[in-house]
Amino acid sequence: MFDRAGRIEACRAHGKVVRAVVVQVQGSTPRAPGAAMLVWDNGQSGTIGGGTLEFEVSRRARSLSRDTFSRHTLGPDLGQCCGGVVEVLSEVYDLDRAQALPQDVIARGPDPMPLSIKRLMKAARNQGQLPPTQLRDGWLIEPTRPADRELWIWGAGHVGRALVDVFRHLPGYALTWVDTAANRFPADIPETVRNVVAADPARLMAHAPTHANHLILTYSHEIDLALCHAALAHGFGSCGLIGSRTKWARFRKRLMTLGHTETQISRITCPIGDPSLGKEPHMIALGVAHQFARLRLERQAAREARA
Repeated sequence: MFDRAGRIEACRAHGKVVRAVVVQVQGSTPRAPGAAMLVWDNGQSGTIGGGTLEFEVSRRARSLSRDTFSRHTLGPDLGQCCGGVVEVLSEVYDLDRAQALPQDVIARGPDPMPLSIKRLMKAARNQGQLPPTQLRDGWLIEPTRPADRELWIWGAGHVGRALVDVFRHLPGYALTWVDTAANRFPADIPETVRNVVAADPARLMAHAPTHANHLILTYSHEIDLALCHAALAHGFGSCGLIGSRTKWARFRKRLMTLGHTETQISRITCPIGDPSLGKEPHMIALGVAHQFARLRLERQAAREARA
């Protein structure tokens, strides 16, 4: 997320500030798109992954007078063991530019603005569908305020597609959709959804916010189990697992063997949705959406009761 308030505060404190943000990655890299740091004459804050990459980007940032894209091959160019490729946008800010930033979504790129970006911006501003940080058609898109709820959907099968189809129309959700290969996703992924290909999805869990909500429904029980294990180790806002009560009974035993307590494991919901609605993918998705809405209303009522 683009921290607008933090940018203004940094410019007030340090004058010219350069924000370096990871906009695109290939292969193994230390941070995902959206990771950012601020650099000024005698200091910096945040991180884009540390190591030689961060040192070189910081060094160059202090001499910049205009916005610059840079591409870094971590292995051959920088000697980092990750070996992937990172593209970084370094933007120069003073107080006037920081204060002029919009308060919902920021988009920048070469004129004219493509139709795909116009549609995405309209959905964000008129329907509250905040997009994830992404580089699309040569334009960098970032929300300048957090979505109310981060939802990570693990699996692009029939139920995963139904969940995306339902939740993409609901305001306040930032959707991240993960599977193990690009050909597992449909050809027409909604523009407000970030899709991520991860050969080992459980390793990606570390990049999710610890307040994120997770729905686990991959094609593999072993991947599902690894994701549950990773979620319990990492932390989450909520976590749901597709499957039968028999599957969940086996998973509970295996998760306890992996060192998780009964109390920790009980935070995972299985099965998901409303069984009375049936097993058709969109009915499962509607049941999950109803659970989310009901929980939100219960939490809102509890806050109002305490006030």
